[in-house]
Amino acid sequence: MLQTSDRYTVNRDTLTIRGVITSDQDQYWCRGQIRSVWSLSNPAVYLSVKDSPRSTLTVTPDSPVFTGETVNLTCVIETHSDWRRRNGQTYDWRSDWTPEWRYEWRKGSTYSSVMLETSDRYTVNRDTLTIRGVITSDQDQYWCRGRRDKRPNSSQSVSFSLSVNERPKAVVKVSPDERVFRGETVTLTCDIQRAGDIQWTYSWFKDGSVIRDVTERLYSITSVSDRAEYSCRGERSDSQRSDTSAAVTLTVSAEAQAAVRVSPQPWLTEGDSVTLICEVTGSSTGWTFSWFRDDDRLSDSSRGAGGSYTLSPAALQHTGVYTCRAERGRPAYYTKNSSTQTLWITGQWSQVSLVVSPSRSQHFSSDSLSLSCEDQRNSAGWTVRRYTDRNTEDCSKQTGSTCRIVSLSTSDSGVYWCQSESGEKRHPLNITVHDGDVILESSVDPVIEGHTLTLHCLHRSTNSSILRADFYKDGSLVQNQTTGEMSITTVSKSHEGFYYCKTERGESLHSWISVRGSGQISVFSILSFLLAACPYLLSTVVLLFKCYRARGNTSV
Repeated sequence: MLQTSDRYTVNRDTLTIRGVITSDQDQYWCRGQIRSVWSLSNPAVYLSVKDSPRSTLTVTPDSPVFTGETVNLTCVIETHSDWRRRNGQTYDWRSDWTPEWRYEWRKGSTYSSVMLETSDRYTVNRDTLTIRGVITSDQDQYWCRGRRDKRPNSSQSVSFSLSVNERPKAVVKVSPDERVFRGETVTLTCDIQRAGDIQWTYSWFKDGSVIRDVTERLYSITSVSDRAEYSCRGERSDSQRSDTSAAVTLTVSAEAQAAVRVSPQPWLTEGDSVTLICEVTGSSTGWTFSWFRDDDRLSDSSRGAGGSYTLSPAALQHTGVYTCRAERGRPAYYTKNSSTQTLWITGQWSQVSLVVSPSRSQHFSSDSLSLSCEDQRNSAGWTVRRYTDRNTEDCSKQTGSTCRIVSLSTSDSGVYWCQSESGEKRHPLNITVHDGDVILESSVDPVIEGHTLTLHCLHRSTNSSILRADFYKDGSLVQNQTTGEMSITTVSKSHEGFYYCKTERGESLHSWISVRGSGQISVFSILSFLLAACPYLLSTVVLLFKCYRARGNTSV
């Protein structure tokens, strides 16, 4: 029998149970008593005790959300449809009637929260809280609970932490470069910045129109042909989007062309240093380079991104015609081979000389020219060869160590040298043929440091020095209004450069004046000379000895 206690109150015909707990679930019945007479017992009533309805929060789209988006939070009271009042006394579980709940939305921690109501950006619509145009200050904890008249509240939902990030930006990256060449393969990458671990699908746009069936982060164009603007955007499965990237313009040019230049100059003395630089016209990104000499690929060809090939020290065997080629991408895209660049390395001392008559580097067209290879030992086996705009060839169709050109033309301009049967190249000289009326007369060979350099400005009609002429070095005036002659009495390395002269009748072509150090005779060269000279010296000594003995025998 129940009596008044801390949770039970018996007040005549009413039993009150405060703070019902699961152990209160049982059958209850009552009876009345007058004097010693008890009334009949009413049928037992079964009290069923359940937990308070639970509240949970669902959020769309998934957190984190991006600024500017609309967020919907829904309060789900899991058992709200199971309560039904019957006979004003008991409650049983049915799902055919939904009671009216009043929803309470709160933002912040449990102990310092504020209740949310409909405002300019917040809309409370029963079980749904809508936040329009989310901003970073909306990042907080959110929770809900349901209220119902004459019924207990639902339990408070577990708080949901809403993360708000700046809308990520998409950026298009291009490989190998934004300037590409027709037929080249280009890879575009769509990078979503500050996106964390979010899984994206991608939309690509060409000139503002979506490219269908392309949803990957990487987009490859296997054979680019036309100029176009490309942009991209990231999208999540719940329709969230990144900002669309800025457009990247692919500029498509015709076939790529490699170009080669030389520093400091192509005319060298063995032991000097020289660097060949290969560049791709109008493009500098992602190239590797290959080098060729006389059409043979160099085994030590530099394939780095720098595009330079250095010879230090330069040797006689480095003389030749150099070209380069660039490549990039996978599959590899190749440029056209560069134009040729000739390097000429002159020995500090050589047994073989190329003798030129007239002895100068510039000549008038229609004049004659003779070139011959002279070897201190034997000129046989040496041939005069040349490199011109046309190709590399023998100087003349006739074999032998001498070449004669009866009537020069500008196509005869080029580099001439002596070449042995084994392919050795010696004493290269630059010969220039001019159609104009003025040439610069200078030595074909390098000037020795400390010696005198003399230049003459010659006219076609007289083939002698012009009365008045200006002389220039590397484009700067060095002497003016002279008698057609310029002299430097003590030449130094600083006098090396390109010289030309100018008169009222015209100007000459440019000639490179090379200066060689006075002490530049290597031990190797001396040994070579001695080895070459020893047989002749020995023969001379033997002959002198025989002559001496013969004279002695005669006198006796």
